[in-house]
Amino acid sequence: MNNCLRTITLTSLLAIGYSTIGLAPAQADSIQNTSIGGTAPTDYLLYDSNGTNTFVNPNASLSSILSGDQTNPTGNIELAASSEKAGFDFSKTTTLNGTIGGRSISISSLTQSDWTAAYQGTTFGQYWFNQALTNNGFGSLVGTQTGNSFFNIFASNGGFQRFSDPNISYVNQNATGTISIGLAGHYNASSLFTQSIDQYLAKNPALPSSQKLALLGLKNQLSTSSKPIQASEIIKYTYNGVTNYGFSFKATQSGLVEKSDKISHSGNYEISIDGPPPIKVPEPGLALSLAGIGTWAALQRRRQSA
Repeated sequence: MNNCLRTITLTSLLAIGYSTIGLAPAQADSIQNTSIGGTAPTDYLLYDSNGTNTFVNPNASLSSILSGDQTNPTGNIELAASSEKAGFDFSKTTTLNGTIGGRSISISSLTQSDWTAAYQGTTFGQYWFNQALTNNGFGSLVGTQTGNSFFNIFASNGGFQRFSDPNISYVNQNATGTISIGLAGHYNASSLFTQSIDQYLAKNPALPSSQKLALLGLKNQLSTSSKPIQASEIIKYTYNGVTNYGFSFKATQSGLVEKSDKISHSGNYEISIDGPPPIKVPEPGLALSLAGIGTWAALQRRRQSA
């Protein structure tokens, strides 16, 4: 009789444990356990949101800032926030670190050496610039004298720095493993390119009139394009053993605008990273079930030794 009761008790414990609990299914996830690092770990700004404007708030909650998605990007964190200020050290990075789907991820600002590094058969800077022209309807400039001159002007007049300080608004992962990273930027980024032309002309007032006219003509093309010039800032990420760059040339309206300049953060650029499905973890109830079995076994040992 006792043996029969013991068998029934153990069977009941197992049935309760495995019928109600098991491995948690893979579900959508957001970045967790966040921290700021890199070689310039204090060079960042937290932008909060009130649903209409973004604004600097040093006391904002990073978890709240990063809780949005493409339909509601909320606030953002800007890495390498001093990138466009005098004295900026372009050899240092600011990094957002965390875990997502049970794996570590780091998202970083860029350095000068990133832009000049070999990439896709050229340098990263040249590759990205050519992609920016092509994706915005100016692919005919790639490889031409005008296009090459524009790239050199862009590179030597702050263009790299302007796209090296990403504003990260969310980091999410779906059940199949794809990670979506939202970057807040200009819905129309034409001014981020034409600034280089303005700075170059200001530094070189003695340029021949033909060169001035050519550059002003190019600036006018960019400024009056029939569609917005779109280009996100750039991230460098390390995830699942892969390090690469992420950027986009397609924005959606974020529904937000930065309170002070009335233009920043108006566009949401989403970058996708392929990854494995989130790691499944035992649900809490399974541990309780196993603990119950352990307790049952201990009681049986005590009875046998009595």
